[in-house]
Amino acid sequence: MSRLDPVLALLAALAAIGSLLLPVGTVGEVPIASWTSVAHVAYCAVVLAAVGLFRLRLPAWASGVIAAAGIVLVLGWLDAVDLAGGGYWLLLVSAWLMAWAFAQRLSNDLASARNDWVGLLVPLAFGVTILVAWEAGVRGGNVPLVILPAPSAIWARIAANTAMLWADFQQTFIKAVLIGYLIGNAVGLLIAIAIDRSPFLKRGLLPIGNLVSALPLVGIAPIMVMWFGFDWPSKAAVVVLMTFFPMLVNAVAGLNVTVAMERDLMRSYAAGYWQTLWKLRLPAAAPFIFNALKINSTLALIGAIVAEFFGTPIVGMGFRISTAVGRMDIDLVWAEIAVSAVAGSVFYGVVALAERAVTFWHPSMRQAKA
Repeated sequence: MSRLDPVLALLAALAAIGSLLLPVGTVGEVPIASWTSVAHVAYCAVVLAAVGLFRLRLPAWASGVIAAAGIVLVLGWLDAVDLAGGGYWLLLVSAWLMAWAFAQRLSNDLASARNDWVGLLVPLAFGVTILVAWEAGVRGGNVPLVILPAPSAIWARIAANTAMLWADFQQTFIKAVLIGYLIGNAVGLLIAIAIDRSPFLKRGLLPIGNLVSALPLVGIAPIMVMWFGFDWPSKAAVVVLMTFFPMLVNAVAGLNVTVAMERDLMRSYAAGYWQTLWKLRLPAAAPFIFNALKINSTLALIGAIVAEFFGTPIVGMGFRISTAVGRMDIDLVWAEIAVSAVAGSVFYGVVALAERAVTFWHPSMRQAKA
């Protein structure tokens, strides 16, 4: 058990008590006392009873149940008041601290667990609390839409524009990102093998690769548009340039990770360069290669979206973001951001799963499962 658990439980109890003493909000100009709500009083009583019963060391299930109840109560108050008051914010703090205690305790309990699916509960719980705090903060504080929309407003915009968002996703991700990602990584790996084979190329190509990586994205994107047109090939070309150098550097480092004893053993078996490369050096370089693939999975999406700012057909994530900002259609901007964030996270996750399947033998994978 972490030393932080009792502190979180105590602070959550104090915040719950404070939420009873202050108005939860106003309807018009009339303040609403939190103690007039049976559910609010019951929540505070449960928090105090649980803290006293478990002596500030709440088990994960108790913290989770109390946090869920607090979240429901917080969201319920949003429809009952026009403007949140001090009691509402302290209630939100209490529920958030309980959710933190739940995630903290669950993380400690699952530290030795080998079930990856069970381990997803911790980031899932943490993500839910962030979304709830975002929703409660924006709506409770009457934050203007142009500054920050609530998650519910973003989701409503996604649900109302699925066809348009899907067309943008196809244009940006399926065409530009995936094609550029595959070409950039493949070219980077092949040139890394060529550099490893030739000392001349190592001295000549690596500095050029470093120069390419230093090119500003806002400078090369318009040039790619002039060279390859306004459609997705110009965006794929930008992605190729962005993903080429990370793969080149990581692959070159991975190919040199083997020690002399291992290479001498392959030579003692009469293995040639290509046999040694295929059976020893590429497997040893696999963690480095997958590291580049994971880095590039996010760089590729960023590069394609930014490149669409400089010229594209009337479709694409970057095009939609730039035009929606000009119209002050902020919830549509956030809808595109949400879609791109989910797509990038899933893409990264797929690459990470492929890494586990391919490099299961590597010590880093065994340590992660231990």
